[in-house]
Amino acid sequence: MINFDKKNIIKKESITVEFFYESVKERFKFSLYTDNSGFSRKIFEHNLHRPGLALAGFVDLFSFNRVQVFGNTEMKYLRQLKETERMKAFQRIFQFDIPCIILTDNNQPFDEMIALANEHHVAIFGSTYSTTKLSYLISDFLDDQFAPRISIHGSFVDVYGIGILFIGKSGIGKSEVALDLVERGHRLVADDVIIITKKGEGILIGAGTELVKHFMEVRGVGLIDVKSIFGVRAIRFQKRLEVIVELEVWDEKSEYTRTGLDDRFFNLLEVEVPHIKLPIIPGKNITVITEVIALNYLLKHYGYEPAKVFKKRLEDKLSGNKRYEDKRFIDYFEHDFE
Repeated sequence: MINFDKKNIIKKESITVEFFYESVKERFKFSLYTDNSGFSRKIFEHNLHRPGLALAGFVDLFSFNRVQVFGNTEMKYLRQLKETERMKAFQRIFQFDIPCIILTDNNQPFDEMIALANEHHVAIFGSTYSTTKLSYLISDFLDDQFAPRISIHGSFVDVYGIGILFIGKSGIGKSEVALDLVERGHRLVADDVIIITKKGEGILIGAGTELVKHFMEVRGVGLIDVKSIFGVRAIRFQKRLEVIVELEVWDEKSEYTRTGLDDRFFNLLEVEVPHIKLPIIPGKNITVITEVIALNYLLKHYGYEPAKVFKKRLEDKLSGNKRYEDKRFIDYFEHDFE
């Protein structure tokens, strides 16, 4: 039975405007139009807001606690206002505790807008990107920041493009299996501490910590750097989690899947992940079995499930379908007597 401690679930309540700016200024080509007095303000959610109605005077449903995006529509509306009306519109906006303002499409802020922003300690950023593109990029970044995540002890490997997470008791051999897979040409994502992040509905992304990265502890050897030993092709920084393989010492009292018809899943961050319990006994090649698990997962993904195909054949045989009658002879290839 897998037991992930829910205490390990991490969920950010907020990020500062300074952290937001420093993280995205190069990627999103941000310019800062105000002083940094608003950098201590906090962003509490991933959603953005277009304040068109609030600028026009309707603030009953103004989502002021979100990042405010001023696009061409908002700026064109403000330009056609008289200076006194425009000042009232800005004052209406800045009376609320907004995190920050972002101007898109290379729009330039009004002088009075900058003055009021500095007075109320609200940062104004600008970007050359279009509103649609920048909104997508910022939402994706904030989604990642506020996404729930959990830390798990295990080894995470990309096997034939399938993200497989090995879990089990300490010393069971998770790192050794991962190392063997890397030696066979597969890619290590992380070892020891794995950070699993929920990205969107039904998607879990696994990565290592900034400290450990692609270092691995091999008992009896010590710490090794997988990237330095096997090269950059042997690693990747993140991967979607698709299968959990639980390694355990063979236990006669434990139940193990024999046919594959009874699929098992584990609910991780409210996402159902296929779960395979793999017993370890002397002589069992866990590495090859893992490759088979990955390939079998790919077959299922493309609509072919061997267990169900065999079940259908068995049912046809029992129902008297002549297609599966036992043959009294085997058809050899011509001149093939091997």
